[in-house]
Amino acid sequence: MSELVKISGFFPRALKSFDYFEPKTMGEAAQILSEYGGRAKPLCGGVDLVPRMRRRLLVPECVVSLIQIPGLDYIKGNGNGLTFGPLTTLRSLELSPLIQRDYPAFYEAIHQIASVQVKATGTAVGNLCVATPASDVAVALFAEGARLKIVGASSERVIPIDELLIGVGQTSLQPDEIVAEVIMPSPAEGRGEAFLNLVRTAGDIAKVNVAVSITLASSTCQEARIALGSVAPTTIRAGKAEEILKGKVIEQGIIEEAAEAATEETKTISDIRSTAEYRREVAGVLVKRATRKALERAQS
Repeated sequence: MSELVKISGFFPRALKSFDYFEPKTMGEAAQILSEYGGRAKPLCGGVDLVPRMRRRLLVPECVVSLIQIPGLDYIKGNGNGLTFGPLTTLRSLELSPLIQRDYPAFYEAIHQIASVQVKATGTAVGNLCVATPASDVAVALFAEGARLKIVGASSERVIPIDELLIGVGQTSLQPDEIVAEVIMPSPAEGRGEAFLNLVRTAGDIAKVNVAVSITLASSTCQEARIALGSVAPTTIRAGKAEEILKGKVIEQGIIEEAAEAATEETKTISDIRSTAEYRREVAGVLVKRATRKALERAQS
């Protein structure tokens, strides 16, 4: 058995030595990251980082923990929407009445994660920065139209979440930059949204995941956001499908057309979890189902 475990690449190993810092401010953390360049990694919950370090998939010279920086674990609602910090756990977000009421797609994406232990330790920001194309969190936040506040050693900027992910395991962050806050817009009147995914078992990574947000005015679609995961090197928006919905009274035929357009925008691959053909087919099915669910919520 030990040989099988070792061959599979999950043989537990002691961490290689590294420099470890617990700065007291975001500016200090960014400065340390800047000094080490790409040889340092920030630490939030460590759900992904530590196992990767044990398996030698990541071997940073330095780890910069954010845990001692005060005020990074929060969820704040205001008239302009909602914000949360880089140390806010998935579990805290799941239990938030504001998230449950105003951002159901985001809530559903977190709620279906089977492991309470993972949700109690892992953070949404950490999940985003892993940059896995299968992230349920990223798909939901894409559909929500979230923005990200980015802090560096000598700069600060706000970007649409669409600009964060650039490849498998790759983000647009510079070596000294940290996602300091997630900014979610206030839900518009007439908005409905939904999240769906397909997994083999509850604890598995998604074969395909989809989130849809629709805003109606006088029964006509004014705004649509359709996000898909596990169908391309990054989470993607189905722009052509969104355009098909906009400006129309959404009926079954329109939903079918949008779902077909969404499948054409995928770049699926075959791997251990699924085949490219199956992913492509399922993507269309989930877009149809999520769009119908979002439409029902917008109409209610």
